[in-house]
Amino acid sequence: MLPAPILAKRKQTIYNKKRYVLNSPLTGARMMTDSIREVWLLAKSLVIVESPAKAKTISKFLGRNYTVKASMGHVRDLPRSQFGVDVENGFEPKYITIRGKGPVLKELRDAAKKRDRILLATDPDREGEAIAWHLAQALNVHEDNCRIEFREITKQAIQQAVKQPRTIAQNLVDAQQARRILDRLVGYNLSPLLWAKVKKGLSAGRVQSVAVRLICDRQAEIDAFVPVEYWSAVAHLLTEAGEPFDAKLHRYKGKKIELANENEAQTVRDGLRDCDWNVTKVTKRKRRRNPAPPFTTSTLQQEAARKLNFTAKKTMRFAQQLYEGLDVGTEGTVGLITYIRTDATRVAEEAVQQTRSFIEAEFGSDFVPEKAPTYKKKEGAQEAHEAIRPTSVLRTPGSIKEYLKRDQYRLYKLIWDRFTASQMAPAVLDGVSADITAGDYLFRATGSSVRFLGFMKVYVEGSDDLEEKHTMLPLLEEGSRTGLKDLELKQHFTQPPPRFTEAMLVKTLEEKGIGRPSTYAPIIDTIVRRGYVVLEEKRFAPTELGIIVVEILREHFGTLLDVDFTASMERQLDAVEEGESPWQEVLRSFYGGFAEDLEKAHESIEKIEIEDEVTDVPCEKCGRMMVVKWGRYGKFLACPGYPECRNTKPFLVEIGVACPDCSDGQIVERKSKKGRTFFGCSNYPECEFTSWNRPVAETCPHCSHLLYQKGGRDNSVICMNKECPGGK
Repeated sequence: MLPAPILAKRKQTIYNKKRYVLNSPLTGARMMTDSIREVWLLAKSLVIVESPAKAKTISKFLGRNYTVKASMGHVRDLPRSQFGVDVENGFEPKYITIRGKGPVLKELRDAAKKRDRILLATDPDREGEAIAWHLAQALNVHEDNCRIEFREITKQAIQQAVKQPRTIAQNLVDAQQARRILDRLVGYNLSPLLWAKVKKGLSAGRVQSVAVRLICDRQAEIDAFVPVEYWSAVAHLLTEAGEPFDAKLHRYKGKKIELANENEAQTVRDGLRDCDWNVTKVTKRKRRRNPAPPFTTSTLQQEAARKLNFTAKKTMRFAQQLYEGLDVGTEGTVGLITYIRTDATRVAEEAVQQTRSFIEAEFGSDFVPEKAPTYKKKEGAQEAHEAIRPTSVLRTPGSIKEYLKRDQYRLYKLIWDRFTASQMAPAVLDGVSADITAGDYLFRATGSSVRFLGFMKVYVEGSDDLEEKHTMLPLLEEGSRTGLKDLELKQHFTQPPPRFTEAMLVKTLEEKGIGRPSTYAPIIDTIVRRGYVVLEEKRFAPTELGIIVVEILREHFGTLLDVDFTASMERQLDAVEEGESPWQEVLRSFYGGFAEDLEKAHESIEKIEIEDEVTDVPCEKCGRMMVVKWGRYGKFLACPGYPECRNTKPFLVEIGVACPDCSDGQIVERKSKKGRTFFGCSNYPECEFTSWNRPVAETCPHCSHLLYQKGGRDNSVICMNKECPGGK
């Protein structure tokens, strides 16, 4: 420890200069000794984060020597009104203060003048590093020892972070800068091309266009699909004791059998007449089922879509709130989950040990595995951060439910359940398979039961139930006889590949290496806002505009729309982050071929006229015949007299079913304010019939009520009359 007079003099020097000694180039690389650390912690500091919510949380964990301010995200960016990239001079970007951020920067500069040091505490990823770099440039902060980072907003993490400042990581800044300029090169060159050749106001993006292509390609597969007929045969059997169970046709004369049509199905029925049904083989096996790993950004978005019906954008909005911190009563404001943009499944050792202790205390030692589970790293994952997990497993969902809004609670519970289950013992299932022979035909019955719940006590992936639904078979013994109650022959048709849901699209983007965890939600939001795709019954369909744009880009910019090329570009950006490749070289290797394609496209593409579809529906305000337009939530009717007449109406599609509540109405498709499809009467508001399920032109044989399409790939129908013996 330095003598007191020397230490006091050093402190005074720091305060007079209003800059901390470790921020200077002279001492920035020096190891922090105990004496210097003491001075550091006594200095008056300005901590800059991105959001006011995060600032509010962090300020509670730091003492009076710390002032915490928010930059409200980026403060500088490329200009919107001009290209902003000097292609001839090494792709030098022109950064300007974002419109409206002048007062924010002034407030930060004024606060900086009153502080001895400035700490930039933006998010721990490329985007956050770039924001910190721009702040350092705008506030004239030396980049040595000004950057702090943390992956959870808890008192311990924040207090530890301010003790360990580092230099801004230029490689991360360069990787983000390369992505930003790359997207500017594509967007600000392709958009004018689309304006000139297709329609004013269109835009195209590098990664978003590939996502639209995936949706268009899937629609093309669906349109080209030819269904194939097949039949199934299920025997409804009874044991000697009269207990019912089902068995499916499996083999004929020892070979696997498929029924292509009704004649082949009837041949089976004929062949089974007067046959004895005997149990010839019973197989029992014990199977272990392991838990799913804790959430990454992608799997969180997928599971929140399946279980909570959240869009990717909504998932990330509420996850951000949980990460930045919420008031949970006597504990105050605290971050509830770790950082939310990650592709890793690894977990900090202290979190693992805390969770194992919690599981043993809460559920018993049988639920604690002998060794803590580890999960395989996905190919291409950077694993810069931990998996998404609660900052403390002791903060159970039930203990903080009263302090959270409904959707905050639901998402927190999903994260808590998934993480806790990921550290629990495997489930143990008992499986049973029985072969039943009738003549030359072999039928197979299968069933399973849970011997030990294990992690399923808390969470099962992709299901809202704590336990899966398992089919229990009655006790069957080899050599025993069974009786045929009924043979059910059923016609089926093969189904086309389904359209993408949000969860499916996110999974596909991740698997194909398109984008990174922070980009999935913005990609989806962008292609919907631009009108290239719409959500129909929670699945993406391309609009006519989306199909046209993709075909133009596919023909003239094949490399740009190539999925493998897009994934390769992501790997090149990763190489920039790792310091293995200069960012200008990545841009240079891309831009040469792109510029050539662009020049050829301007010369060869002819003007494409997209005529609005004219309907027979008159505009009640001006008398013109309304036309079909595409919006964020699908088709709508608009007056062609815009802007003089701005009248719009819902686009109603009749489905050929009479309304069950009134005498002369027809059932039509409608869209809710959130874009969800529902069905109502064409006589609305006089008739208020509505249904989330699609009515079909059939009535129930039991009660004569209207039947509804259940959905899913089998297109089965159900009766919604609760009093009907055959209803749901």
